[in-house]
Amino acid sequence: MNQETAVPEARLEHFFRNFSVRLSPTPRGARLARLLAAEQLRSWGLPVDPARQVVAELAANAVTHGRVPGRDFRLTMYVIADTLRIEVTDTCGDLPPRPQDPSDDAESGRGLALVEALADRWGWGPGLRPRKTVWAECVLPPVAARSKSAPLA
Repeated sequence: MNQETAVPEARLEHFFRNFSVRLSPTPRGARLARLLAAEQLRSWGLPVDPARQVVAELAANAVTHGRVPGRDFRLTMYVIADTLRIEVTDTCGDLPPRPQDPSDDAESGRGLALVEALADRWGWGPGLRPRKTVWAECVLPPVAARSKSAPLA
């Protein structure tokens, strides 16, 4: 008698979750990065904030300070254990990100300060020339805290 043991298939998306998209270096591309990130986080059953705001700030910086005409930027998000890592890669590697100290009445210049306040860790690194990647990591709440009754957005 030949017997086989049925083993439930392991669903790969429970072990490794990632998302990556290339976007145009325009305000519309930055907005789309924020919207796509929020939708992807919802589909993974993860809290949308503060990651949505981190994506918004990093994408805005990519299209404002890292824009090179004709070269897209890339948004990548992945989950490893209890950490969501957000990466934004642009094609202006010769301009490293620098937090600013804007005046009280300045209308811009607070993006990296917000990322620093919202993320658990952040930094940047050079990529293949001419790229650089700015990243931020957000530690996710324990699974028990992410109950179905908790709002995701």
